[in-house]
Amino acid sequence: MVRIQRRKLLASCLCITATVFLLVTLQVVVELGKFERKKFKNSNLNDGHAQMEEEPIHLHPFLKREGLTLNRKKTLAADSYPIMLWWSPLTGETGRLGQCGADTCFFTINRTYLHHHRTKAFLFYGTDFNIDSLPLPRKAHHDWALFHEESPKNNYKLFHQPVITLFNYTATFSRHSHLPLTTQYLEGTEVLKSLRYLVPLQSKNHLRKSLAPLVYVQSDCDPPSDRDSYVRELMTYIEVDSYGECLRNKALPQQLNGPASMDAGDFYRILAQYKFILAFENAVCDDYVTEKFWRPLKLGVVPVYYGSPSIADWLPSNRSAILVSEFSHPRELASYIRQLDHDDRLYQAYIEWKLKGEISNQRLLTALRERKWGVQDIKQDNYIDAFECMVCTKVWDNIRLQEKGLPLKRWKADITHLSCPEPTAFAFSPLAPRRSSLREMWIPSFQQSKKEAQALRWLVDRNQNFSTQEFWALVFKD
Repeated sequence: MVRIQRRKLLASCLCITATVFLLVTLQVVVELGKFERKKFKNSNLNDGHAQMEEEPIHLHPFLKREGLTLNRKKTLAADSYPIMLWWSPLTGETGRLGQCGADTCFFTINRTYLHHHRTKAFLFYGTDFNIDSLPLPRKAHHDWALFHEESPKNNYKLFHQPVITLFNYTATFSRHSHLPLTTQYLEGTEVLKSLRYLVPLQSKNHLRKSLAPLVYVQSDCDPPSDRDSYVRELMTYIEVDSYGECLRNKALPQQLNGPASMDAGDFYRILAQYKFILAFENAVCDDYVTEKFWRPLKLGVVPVYYGSPSIADWLPSNRSAILVSEFSHPRELASYIRQLDHDDRLYQAYIEWKLKGEISNQRLLTALRERKWGVQDIKQDNYIDAFECMVCTKVWDNIRLQEKGLPLKRWKADITHLSCPEPTAFAFSPLAPRRSSLREMWIPSFQQSKKEAQALRWLVDRNQNFSTQEFWALVFKD
């Protein structure tokens, strides 16, 4: 009996001892764990980069693989399709496969593709075309393509025969361009026919008590066309409400100040109250026709137009605009406008086409129908997309000819693709204000741009990289 009790006591002691041992061991483990976590936390506070460097590998493996996949797709695309390299980074795209009908090309701004064996064309945006960065030496299979919808004052060098003929393909405002952009500011025929903003003639006659017959809105003062000099002289013969920075004598509402308001409905409604709008371009070039011409036609106002000498080819009807070129002096133009202002029948003849919704100019209708791009239309490609596809398709045409062992077709721009005459200045009377320094700049600038064009052509034909110092030394060489 005594033995049994001793055994029970011994077993109890062993259980208690084991329990205590386990509890002590567990506490040690817990404390060690706390110590290690504290140590790890302090380590990260002292060097926060350690954890962040490993996170992309362990926490974001999918993103890492996806990035590699995308890069690989670009590499495969570049190895499989002709490469169109935007030398001017207009699109900002580092790599994109573009589908142009049955043809596919790889478009990129990545200049590391300069020497890639599949690079076929270099795309330039005219305003950013400069002499200190050109893809030279130019290989025989490298086509150059120019996109330039802007005024000549943005880059006069392009408007001379030695430079424009460097390009194989062009998209410019000229109807002779491979991709004409003459109607780039016109959405379509419907906006011309629209009566949305039209103010009835009787209302306009009533508004004439507080408004001038003519309105002028320009904030780009003293451009190459010298339009402000003409308008200033015109103002001495007839009243003109001028809202812009140039010759301003009337203020727009505060909310309409700024370039963004030029397409606002409230701005349109102000202009639509007038009978005539002075629509003067900043440069005088064939087919250079901007929103200054189309806007009054959309609003039901008669444009008094100065700019493209070929504007008659783009009128909606024979009698839809008053052309400044048909008057020998602003005095005569003012007299004619006053006549229309006082004779409703004569004035109505200029807006009859709009009231009837009839556009009789077949050239204009054909141009709008056949262009391969749209204006402010999400259902159509824009003109940059159309330009890219034009080049892509022409490159593929030659690839197919080469595969058949046939001679390649060589495309080349000529002077008609981008040409403007030397600017001229108006001088109506000795009492005219002294010419501003900006006005005095345009003619010498145009003349120097001829020398720059010749120097650039000589250097490019040499087909070697050159420095800006070499270029300017050649420009100013006697």
